[in-house]
Amino acid sequence: MRPKILISTGGGDAGNYLNALRAAGGDGDARYLPAPRPSSYSGLLLAGGEDMDPTLFGQENRGSRGIDRARDQAELALLDAFCQAGRPVLAICRGLQVVNVWLGGGLIQDLGPELVPFHQRDGGDQLHLIRAEKGTLLHQLYGPVFPVNSRHHQGLGRLGRGLRGTAWSEDGVVESVEHKTLPLVCVQFHPERMTGALARTDTVDGGALFRVFLELCR
Repeated sequence: MRPKILISTGGGDAGNYLNALRAAGGDGDARYLPAPRPSSYSGLLLAGGEDMDPTLFGQENRGSRGIDRARDQAELALLDAFCQAGRPVLAICRGLQVVNVWLGGGLIQDLGPELVPFHQRDGGDQLHLIRAEKGTLLHQLYGPVFPVNSRHHQGLGRLGRGLRGTAWSEDGVVESVEHKTLPLVCVQFHPERMTGALARTDTVDGGALFRVFLELCR
């Protein structure tokens, strides 16, 4: 049976996420502000998007933009419900940041002019190498050092309860975390744009992450 995944989005096109899930053997249901009903789904995907409200991690606005407080609250409630039900979560880009804030962590609201060009560029994804810690999921999938895409201007600050960093970009930005007990797959890059019709020869195969996530959901 194909796992059915709830995709929480900002209301835009979710086609890349849907295509990546289908190619990996699952199905997706993309919604903006979905109700937290984990019993109806095999897992949750928190998609990329705009910045979180910095008051949620105890800061004034110092560069956050495109804030959607309704989405912030909806996704925090989704994490409560799905994690309490033991359902796996795939958190991508903004999704990684939502997970960190949900667990009491903080964000770097803007990486600054020296680091931002390393992580995003006008008109498309930036590419860079990341380093994965031995024994972690990303290390098992891709090895110790590998290329990924990137499009973000924020990063993780203080890590939330139970999280540990498992991969970093060359400039020290956290690219992935794992939790001690919860079934969370969390990355800062965009695997949905590195698989299927969007697969690239200059990055790793993003589809591997979707396949691992769906196995957790079975």
